[in-house]
Amino acid sequence: MSLHRTELGESGPRVVFCHGLFGQGKNWTQIAKALSADHRVLLLDMPNHGRSPWTESFDYLELADLVAAELSTPGGSEEPVALVGHSMGGKIAMCLALRHPQLVERLAVVDIAPVAYDSGREFIGYTQTMRALDLEGLQRRSDADAALQEAVPNPVVRSFLLQNLRRTEDGWHWQPNLELLGEHMPALAGWPSEALGEASYDGPVLWVGGARSDYIDDAHAGEMDRRFPRNRRVLIKGAGHWVHSEQPEVFLEVLRRFLR
Repeated sequence: MSLHRTELGESGPRVVFCHGLFGQGKNWTQIAKALSADHRVLLLDMPNHGRSPWTESFDYLELADLVAAELSTPGGSEEPVALVGHSMGGKIAMCLALRHPQLVERLAVVDIAPVAYDSGREFIGYTQTMRALDLEGLQRRSDADAALQEAVPNPVVRSFLLQNLRRTEDGWHWQPNLELLGEHMPALAGWPSEALGEASYDGPVLWVGGARSDYIDDAHAGEMDRRFPRNRRVLIKGAGHWVHSEQPEVFLEVLRRFLR
């Protein structure tokens, strides 16, 4: 399986970005362009998202292995990368570092912890709302925006979800594998702790959270320290879960310092 990719920059160390649920590689474009003068940047669409293929099940270890396969350079040589992952992509990135540490020179984990969360109720609702949209009745994207307004009143979240709506010769289509993601929401909110055994990653780790987000708290620090003993935690003021889009300039400066 080959994942859809976008590459920016011609020289410098490699930086690879993994997006979160309902995202796409292009969500990182603003950050990637800013880094591309000094880095070779790779934006990947995660499996079941964007223009990447779909899988038959949702398993973080399988997804991490699929992303790991994309990191090998031509000829099979392995050049360690700086790996950045947000939310679901952060869990994929952590699993990758734990399973393939030789591929990861350093790791940045954005607003997620290596733990199982209680539920994905919010995201289950988004999945159901997107699947219920009458795609055949759409004339233009604004029709979809109006149809989702009651169920998703936040215009920022609604705009984010609608980035997944694509028009082809056959009509309108959702790019994510909504059926699989909806059915496997417990696995998506979970964490494969038992399958990972006692694995840990000894490289440098930046653990970034939004100060207004509840995805990271002090209770998660013990497991983060056990899996990633060289982690440094940074909270960004004025940001919620989507740290890099809510405070892009601050996030970029924090990431630049880490990459240096």
